[in-house]
Amino acid sequence: MNTTIETKLTFLKDILRNTGGCAIAYSGGVDSTLVLTVAREVLGDRCLAVIAVSSTYPEREFRHALTWVERNGIPHEVVISEELDIPEFAANPFNRCYHCKKELFTKVAETASHHGLAWIADGSNADDTGDYRPGLTAARECRVLSPLIEAGISKEEVRAISREVYQLPTADKPSMACLASRFPFGTEITLKKLGQVERIETMLDKEGFRIYRARHHGDILRLEFGPDEMEFMQDESVRRRVVQFAREQGFLYVTLDLEGYRTGSMNPVR
Repeated sequence: MNTTIETKLTFLKDILRNTGGCAIAYSGGVDSTLVLTVAREVLGDRCLAVIAVSSTYPEREFRHALTWVERNGIPHEVVISEELDIPEFAANPFNRCYHCKKELFTKVAETASHHGLAWIADGSNADDTGDYRPGLTAARECRVLSPLIEAGISKEEVRAISREVYQLPTADKPSMACLASRFPFGTEITLKKLGQVERIETMLDKEGFRIYRARHHGDILRLEFGPDEMEFMQDESVRRRVVQFAREQGFLYVTLDLEGYRTGSMNPVR
């Protein structure tokens, strides 16, 4: 690991140590796992993982996150953060993530206060500042600490530190945005639709796919895959199983996006 990343890691440790105690909004993803790991290292039991359960958070991700904190003996709390109860979120406007994060950080702050912790932190990294991220506005309003941003640590550097310093199982884990990101903006998000998407993606995971998104366009399911997965989908038996399962979930048409997986692919669709 180069000296620049080592310096940033030292800075990250100082940021978290100086809180004196912190609750981490923990999803089990690459970024929040690193923040939680470092917080645990420098704060000990003054570090609390807060896992927020909602219908937009895949069950398999919740189970992985909960298992990890339990296995590592990290103090944790599970809270309910149901965004679908917020009309402004369910309507799926372009700033949908603002309403989601506002609800999440409010719940995390309440939990932190209950445990006598003055600070809450998230896993936003330095790359997030270069994209449209309304959730960052909610973070500022809720006075959320984003230590990876403060330390200038990018996604690539998060993976490098996770792999080379802490040997974290999430080092090479694909990004996993919440299920609400599978819908075009302006399309109402419902529990039924979220269930369709989650079941499709759970099936893809069981089939051995690693990089994928199931985008919901009403009767049409648009599948995005990484380069290796695109090749995998050429297997006739795999393709037949995926199409059959998708139709069982209520989709009339199953399409393969020729551009493949990419973050923010729903952003232009407004």
